[in-house]
Amino acid sequence: MEDTQDIDAIAMLQDPVRRRLYEYVVAQGREVGRNEAAEASGVARTLAAHHLDKLADAGLLESGSRRLTGRSGPGAGRPAKVYTRARAERSVSLPARDYRTAAELLAEAAEQAGLDAGLRAAARRRGEELRGSAAPCGDLEEARKTLAARGYEPHLEAPEQAAHTEHAEDAAGATLRMRNCPFHAVAERFPPLVCGMNLALLEGLLGTDGSVRARMDARPGECCVVVEASKNNDH
Repeated sequence: MEDTQDIDAIAMLQDPVRRRLYEYVVAQGREVGRNEAAEASGVARTLAAHHLDKLADAGLLESGSRRLTGRSGPGAGRPAKVYTRARAERSVSLPARDYRTAAELLAEAAEQAGLDAGLRAAARRRGEELRGSAAPCGDLEEARKTLAARGYEPHLEAPEQAAHTEHAEDAAGATLRMRNCPFHAVAERFPPLVCGMNLALLEGLLGTDGSVRARMDARPGECCVVVEASKNNDH
């Protein structure tokens, strides 16, 4: 039954307008109002509202309401409907496959056997294999494209935003944060093991002797790894 619901939800994105609206909301990483989504997607507000509600009904978006003016009290206006990406995961395989259970069992066995170092080494090798003969990433834009192709949904965080993170000493330059963790379901159960694997994978994928570096900086709702300009970059 759950797989059927996932198929129905994903089928909703076949409509090009609906897909544009969904992709815009997801890319913002925050609540998005109907007017903003409509303008960004080039459609009328009424059409945008219709499709956004359909996406919310299908469980692909979550909806709520708040005053977009930032004011409260008399004269502040009525709360507007806003949308964010749904926290639930959707996956479809025909016939049904249960890779998540297999991944969780393997992670549990690796953790109990103390195989963290071996897993990180394997992940770094896999990242290097994925990069192939390409040189290490030369800058954050190149890293952003590489990470986007792997489904991490990277976005550039300005230095003033980075200054409020745990690593304020690294706030001199912009940072790439990722709104999606491809290993989220397993990382929730085995965070040290899987996040360490993820960091090693990205080190191999981006390269450790180039102009960017990956490091741990966990934040709720985002990938545990961030990417920034390397401190050893003399360019």
